[in-house]
Amino acid sequence: MVFGFSAVAIPQLMSANSTIKIDSDQASWIASLSSLSTPLGCILGGYLMDLLGRRTTLLLLEVPLVAGWLLIATAGGVPQIYAGRLLVGLGSGLVGAPARVYTGEVSQPHLRGTLAALASVAVSLGVLIEYGGGAATEWPVLAGLSAALPLAAFLLTALLLPETPAWLLTQGKKDKARTALHRLRADTCDVERELADLEAFRANIANLKSSAGPTAPPPKQHSIIKSLFEPAALKPFSILVIYFLIYQFSGVNSITFYAVEVFRESAEGIDDYLATVALGVVRLLFTILACGLLRRCGRRPLTFISSIGCGVTMLGLGTYMYLAKEAKEAGLAPPPSWIPVLCIFGFTAVSTIGYLVVPWVMIGEVYPSRVRGLLGGLTTCAAHMFVFTVVKTFPFLQLTAGVHGAFWIYGVISTLGTVFFYFFLPETKGKSLEEIEDYFAGRRDTLDTPKKRPIVISQPV
Repeated sequence: MVFGFSAVAIPQLMSANSTIKIDSDQASWIASLSSLSTPLGCILGGYLMDLLGRRTTLLLLEVPLVAGWLLIATAGGVPQIYAGRLLVGLGSGLVGAPARVYTGEVSQPHLRGTLAALASVAVSLGVLIEYGGGAATEWPVLAGLSAALPLAAFLLTALLLPETPAWLLTQGKKDKARTALHRLRADTCDVERELADLEAFRANIANLKSSAGPTAPPPKQHSIIKSLFEPAALKPFSILVIYFLIYQFSGVNSITFYAVEVFRESAEGIDDYLATVALGVVRLLFTILACGLLRRCGRRPLTFISSIGCGVTMLGLGTYMYLAKEAKEAGLAPPPSWIPVLCIFGFTAVSTIGYLVVPWVMIGEVYPSRVRGLLGGLTTCAAHMFVFTVVKTFPFLQLTAGVHGAFWIYGVISTLGTVFFYFFLPETKGKSLEEIEDYFAGRRDTLDTPKKRPIVISQPV
């Protein structure tokens, strides 16, 4: 919802009858300010979920979201809107890593990808809610209604969610971990076997570390910092940060945050608000489709669909806008207006299949349990720093390189990203968190190599 709000609020604020007047520079700040505070929320969320637990963090993060939406709804001027956008951005940063790490830690391997991808479905649903609400009502009313969802999330988390067994074990709370597993698993699952496997894995990692160094344990803070620079943490962190860099600079959020404006500039003769709502529907449907494909196809194929597809559609959109500009200057009829609409909808579909799902799912999969929260927060921090950079610079890029040039740049970056994904992105579909950690730590050559004693999660009794 934070992502989708600016697309519908900015055109209303810039209209002649708006009670609060804004210019193009203020519009770019309204669009991007939420992404400026999001990295702080990402780092804070990662720290808090390792310190206080995943569930407690999921409760705390709703406070700035509710406060931010209410501040926007009651704003009497641009500064209050800025402050509200900063607060909701902080809240959206706080939620990113804890929600996905929680899902990754409580899910069985064969379901983890699909369940983690539901977070991306929720993102697309939130964008659609804002697009639809913006077409039906004014932005202050929409902001007020948006406060209801984080409030409901607070109540449902408090009533329904247990803490993750993996985090409870790191705190030495075995009985509470057993209780949480019983709440999370069906009666036919062997909870004691799963608990024993989790304990055995943790003991094995501790033994490997103790045999490789001095027997005296280092201070906890020093130990955590040291863990961040081990291959098991540094390798997946580097891969995901570069993934997010390519993903964001393919233009995904330039389209999301400025959807109404993009339709207004590229496709004449259509209702830009109606087209934006339809775009939100397409994004939601393809996100749901991606959840099923993630379990069937894996991470790599879906990423290739996005990198190649986004490159082709952005290059196509840029070419159309260049030809349309040339035709207008020459006094000729522009190319058919269905071409940019097809490019934008095609771009949304293919970007959703991979870019909007895969890296977010992998945040909950690829990091060692000891620093999973901290690295998850740092990764989402980097991702949202890229979001801020892309969204804030989009108007400037249009001004300097032309509208067509901006889309050409996005298309080239996405296409070249395919090479990186081919050589460095591992396939984690169907692998346990322990197998993935062993792979990045160098304790196994590939993720296809079977373990001598596979860790079995929740087999029927």
